[in-house]
Amino acid sequence: MSETSKSLLDININQPRYDQNTYVGRAKHFLQVTNPLNVFASPAALEDARTIVTKHRLKENLPEGFTEDQLWGAKTLYDSAFHPDTGEKMNIIGRMSAQVPMNMLITGGMLTFYKSTPAVVFWQWINQSFNALVNYTNRSGDAQLSNSHLLTSYACATGGALTTALGLNRLVKNASPIVGRLVPFVAVAAANCVNIPLMRSQELIEGTPVYDHLNERMGVSKTAARDGIIQVTFSRIAMAAPGMVLVPFVMNRLERKGTLRRVPWMNLPIQVSLVGLCLTFATPLACAVFKQKAEIKYSNLEDDIKDKLNQKFGKDVPQTLWYNKGL
Repeated sequence: MSETSKSLLDININQPRYDQNTYVGRAKHFLQVTNPLNVFASPAALEDARTIVTKHRLKENLPEGFTEDQLWGAKTLYDSAFHPDTGEKMNIIGRMSAQVPMNMLITGGMLTFYKSTPAVVFWQWINQSFNALVNYTNRSGDAQLSNSHLLTSYACATGGALTTALGLNRLVKNASPIVGRLVPFVAVAAANCVNIPLMRSQELIEGTPVYDHLNERMGVSKTAARDGIIQVTFSRIAMAAPGMVLVPFVMNRLERKGTLRRVPWMNLPIQVSLVGLCLTFATPLACAVFKQKAEIKYSNLEDDIKDKLNQKFGKDVPQTLWYNKGL
């Protein structure tokens, strides 16, 4: 084994490249993981990245001349496409790197066609279908949901979004135009509060895996599952807010100036472009609000996990465990 290979194998790629104890470090990490260009990586490139990560973890020789930047590039590509707990390749539409291209189209449609009832029904249905897939794909741990549970969760989330959007549209019918433009955001925020907990309800029922500082699984915690879902819900709403709140003000301004009346066909392209610009930065910055490898204090753990820790560590029991909160 060459000296270069030895030094590369000393790098801990099981931790992100940047310091996750700081917001800036987490933002740098998620800027790479959520990069929309990762969606276009070929199956062969993804398999190459998985091979490099697997070899590194097994302390096997890496290709001759392989550099540290190439190693981290492979790890970033691996993180963008493979589930951190199961190692399975995620559905391409459900990956966080697909958030910007998918959400800019869907959100642009919701913001443009917010007055017509059929259009509201269509776009909210499309949005909740996409969200359900993303929430399931990025769930914590290896929790599995039955088909009936998935359908029930999906129906409740979609129904909640439609009820909110259509109900608010009626309430604000005679209000200022800008109020009507903000209805889609309120509906999306409300739906996230329903969709995420429902699509990840198995975690709330069974718990999510928690690990000690040696990365050994110590059990499953319902408290960790609840905290993780709350954090993800907040991040998703924060992710949607810039595009769905700022863009309506821009469009309202253009409408008052008469721009949209002169070129009405530009309504959708302008909104899709502005939302895409907002999401490019809002997606990684919102994901970075909380650590993906979240912490839970010993005092908040269930008794069975505390007993297992006490038996294993005795007086030196760790005061913090970790879990994947999901995205």
